[in-house]
Amino acid sequence: MLRETGAVAKRELGGYFSTPVAYVFIVIFLAVASALTFYVGGFFERQQASLEPFFSFHPWLYLFLIPAVSMRLWAEERKSGTVELLMTMPLSSSMAVVGKFVAAWLFIGVALILTFPLWITVNVLGEPDNGVIVAGYLGSFLMAGAFLAIGSCMSAFTRNQVVAFILAAAVCFLFCMAGLELVQDVVQQVFPPVVAETVAGLSFLSRFAAIVKGVIDARDIVFFVSMILFWLFATVVALDSERAR
Repeated sequence: MLRETGAVAKRELGGYFSTPVAYVFIVIFLAVASALTFYVGGFFERQQASLEPFFSFHPWLYLFLIPAVSMRLWAEERKSGTVELLMTMPLSSSMAVVGKFVAAWLFIGVALILTFPLWITVNVLGEPDNGVIVAGYLGSFLMAGAFLAIGSCMSAFTRNQVVAFILAAAVCFLFCMAGLELVQDVVQQVFPPVVAETVAGLSFLSRFAAIVKGVIDARDIVFFVSMILFWLFATVVALDSERAR
């Protein structure tokens, strides 16, 4: 199983870097992340050796960039008809889903690694807590995986990449907003407290914010891993339902 999944991941990852689109994505990611950090986040004005301004924009950056990556995972395969060919191969749906997800996740990981000049910069300018920065990168990578798994599932439901992008961005937005006071006020007025607490617990923002501060709680790690597994499972179910028709 690992061999087949690895073969899919290797083929997909090679496909990313065989077109200019991948490089354009990485350049846009680096440019926007740097601009937000230095100009909007006030990196120098804060006079603190910290990458908190850099990580604080990641949820909103991922909200648009990751659906742009995930929208082609299955929607393109379904539109071109290659998904039927893929499913006739001696390969289970779960292997194909995990293989394509891992390739896309590694691709995003490469983009994240290429932000290392910021890490170097903050070490040159001061004495940051590098443990906190490592935690920030770990949290960002896990959150990106959760965004990507949602996008994979949305892509499996449609042949239209634009629709897949919009659906993924909308669902990810809901998970980002879940813990905000504005949303909680509405939920608490309609539902019992236990429901409000459950909704707040699904917030990407609050869990990511805790990790960025260097607080690595196992519950936050389990949450993001569970989100990835759940949405990948939903992707498999969607593809198997399509195959059964």
